[in-house]
Amino acid sequence: MSTTAGEVRPAFDVLSLRTPAIIIACGCVIGMLSFGPRSALGFFIQPMSRDFAWGRDVFGLALAVQNLLWGLGQPLAGAIADRFGTFRVMCLGALLYAGGLLMMRYASSPLSLNLGAGVLIGFGLSGCSFNLVLSAFNKLLPPRQRGIALGAGTAAGSFGQFLFAPIGVAMIDGLGWQGALTVFAALMLLIVPLSLALSTPSAIAANIPAAEQQSFRTALAEAFGHRSYVLLVLGFFTCGFQLAFVTVHLPAFLVDRGISTQIGGWVVAAIGLFNIIGSLGVGWLQNVFPKRYILSVIYGVRALATVAFITFPVTPFSAIAFGAVSGLLWLSTVPPTSALVSLMFGTRWFATLYGFAFVSHQLGGSLGVWLGGVMFETFGSYTPVWWLSVLFGVLSALINLPIVEKPVARAVAQAS
Repeated sequence: MSTTAGEVRPAFDVLSLRTPAIIIACGCVIGMLSFGPRSALGFFIQPMSRDFAWGRDVFGLALAVQNLLWGLGQPLAGAIADRFGTFRVMCLGALLYAGGLLMMRYASSPLSLNLGAGVLIGFGLSGCSFNLVLSAFNKLLPPRQRGIALGAGTAAGSFGQFLFAPIGVAMIDGLGWQGALTVFAALMLLIVPLSLALSTPSAIAANIPAAEQQSFRTALAEAFGHRSYVLLVLGFFTCGFQLAFVTVHLPAFLVDRGISTQIGGWVVAAIGLFNIIGSLGVGWLQNVFPKRYILSVIYGVRALATVAFITFPVTPFSAIAFGAVSGLLWLSTVPPTSALVSLMFGTRWFATLYGFAFVSHQLGGSLGVWLGGVMFETFGSYTPVWWLSVLFGVLSALINLPIVEKPVARAVAQAS
């Protein structure tokens, strides 16, 4: 049938096909892909150090740079995504991530390792990791579906850890560490088409409610003048410290105690597997219990689990048990933390404000990775860092208790 004069045939809009299920599914796959390779980087320490005669402090510094730049880049990526939409940010992040893995594959000096594993992957993660996925969920999904979606998005990252840890070990054994990094880089390119499903409208084109019409500067001043937000940000430091230290240094710690690399791979996989349960469970529990209490319990139990692990003899059973308990508590801080940011300040500048909270998380992660390498090279032991992790866990359990769970009070604009 031909169109009549003056009739305009509407253009096909692929975004009109999006449903909540498609948004959640694509976001979960992106979370799995972006989190998987970085969680397996600890298995590259020994083969790369052996080939280039590097100490663990060299690799630890590169991953400390990665964690730091991931955190510092997150508010910038979040602000751009809040302003112009998530699609372009996630595409650029995926390309930087893939480029960093390739540079790491061809690294032959500490400088090139820092540029690839540190700078490029760090900034790449800030643009395509689960942080922006959670932001898109908050903006695209109805409120009743956000809790379980935040848990599912976080759990997907854990499934990436569960999947990539043993696969990474197998690929290093079969293809060499260079081949494994090449495959990882190719997989990151899949994020580009998937991110289309998470595309959010530009703030310029979006019809933003009057209650959420707020400038970037005003949003930051409001957040950092809010006591509960500051406490939340400070507590998140511990999460980054503990996760990054364990992810990077636990495989080598186990090998030092006679545990095989394969068992180490399954320990990291157990963390990822059980965190699927933990993240989904917390995604549901935060609709029932106060989020501040959930965070306090998570940090406190982490401290107790660490004390038990380093106090008793390390065996394959105790290592896997520690992985399982850690997994239940691993990224389960993310759903209540992100939900509290959204509850306090709304979704307009969510990616930006959660990004600043994530800076604290990654400062902790950078310190944990770097300090682990330095302490081992200096004292031949990770013990001081384990106990520092316990101390931070106790402090964060206390810091989260006074948080007030309600929207920030704002002056209502009056009609002239």
